[in-house]
Amino acid sequence: MELQEEYYCVVDIETTGNKLSGNRITEICVVRMLGDQIEEKFTSLIDPEVLIPDFITRLTGIDNEMVASAPLFSEVADEIERMTRDCIFVAHNVNFDYNILRNEFKRLNRDFRRKKLCTVRLSRKLIPGMPSYSLGRLCNGLGIGLENRHRAEGDTDATVILFQKLLGLDADGKTFAQFLKGTNKEGTFPPHLDRRQFNDLPDAPGVYLFKNKSHKVIYVGKAINLRKRVLSHFYSKSSKAYLMCQEIYHIEHIPTGSELVALLQEADLIRHYYPKFNAAQKKPRRAYQILHYKNQRGLIQFAVGLVKSYDCTMVTHFDRAHAVEQLEQLCLDFQLCPRYCSFKTPADCTGHYKIKSCKGVCREEELVSLYNIRAQQAIASLQNQNPNYVIQQPGRSEDELCFVLIKAGEYQGYGFVDSAEGLEGLEDFETHLDRKQATYHTNQIIRSYLNKYGTGQVIDTIPETIA
Repeated sequence: MELQEEYYCVVDIETTGNKLSGNRITEICVVRMLGDQIEEKFTSLIDPEVLIPDFITRLTGIDNEMVASAPLFSEVADEIERMTRDCIFVAHNVNFDYNILRNEFKRLNRDFRRKKLCTVRLSRKLIPGMPSYSLGRLCNGLGIGLENRHRAEGDTDATVILFQKLLGLDADGKTFAQFLKGTNKEGTFPPHLDRRQFNDLPDAPGVYLFKNKSHKVIYVGKAINLRKRVLSHFYSKSSKAYLMCQEIYHIEHIPTGSELVALLQEADLIRHYYPKFNAAQKKPRRAYQILHYKNQRGLIQFAVGLVKSYDCTMVTHFDRAHAVEQLEQLCLDFQLCPRYCSFKTPADCTGHYKIKSCKGVCREEELVSLYNIRAQQAIASLQNQNPNYVIQQPGRSEDELCFVLIKAGEYQGYGFVDSAEGLEGLEDFETHLDRKQATYHTNQIIRSYLNKYGTGQVIDTIPETIA
């Protein structure tokens, strides 16, 4: 590839916010080049037709008053199209600037397509070992002057000098050609991330945490293959992935040995850290349970109520309707009175639309003691639905095993043990348990696993008496 015979347009754009979709341009600078020679420059403020947020003004210095008399994008679109025509589009973190510009043209019902080169990716390949590939730090490390940071012209001028240096480092053009063909497998790495942290990721199941500059967790994910899954974030062209990558400074990973434990640990970490870029699993879900107590008549009464703690002895539901359905079935199976199961009825139970099997305790036609015997049988049937068992999983190494413990029907946590160690009863497993909190999400994870894989890895534990 003859690099000096190609036309390039080096571009930098300032915008109204930090989202690719819905962002509007406030300033643009385009430098058209033939090889490493500058032919012309275009720079202009743009009226975004929306208010500029205060945090953007603090970052760029561009305020609403400055753009009030600036041209609309539609008024400069022809000039931008001309400046970039037949050029390879070059920018630092190119997908951001390119997609913003494409969206502006789309609003005018015009198509905008150019070949792209990213100076972040080129720098990683041609200038390896730099502590950071953000424009400011990269220029500082290479001795490139950068004035008017976060203004379109200042950033573009610095990117032009960086690009000229990169052209000189790829004399045969092979690296440029590789990137233009889209065959490079380096990925668009976060500019602030030390690549050694990525290189430390294993090809194994686990959980990964992305952290920002102050080591605050901004995203938690699980993976069957940690290295491939993390890399997929860097390849993604979505708005969320791009914005997240700009904030990643550190990666932490936790091997789990299996996808099931990775899913459970991911749910626990999301609940604990509430990361900025995790959308799923952040909304708390209420849990319901069939409760029982003795009323003033000494009669066992049932009700559906909210679970205040997940350390419970009755079946937990994350949908109130499911709990009500189960209570209705108990009434039918054990001939309980719907009135004393907290269903709305008249003075006696005859008005219930579905349950007609009451033996008359509500009309004092049956002894409370006899009714309570059937109520106790109903309670026992619920408890029988809460088994103690473990799901056996691979460990993090060949000489290790993992188990997920379910006690009284509720998820308790997981543990790792030496494969040579014999565990038999519930107490043995609890000794090695890393206790976790059961939630709607852990409940769904375990149910999905059992539905998908069956009970082949389930080991019954010694039954425990439940009060």
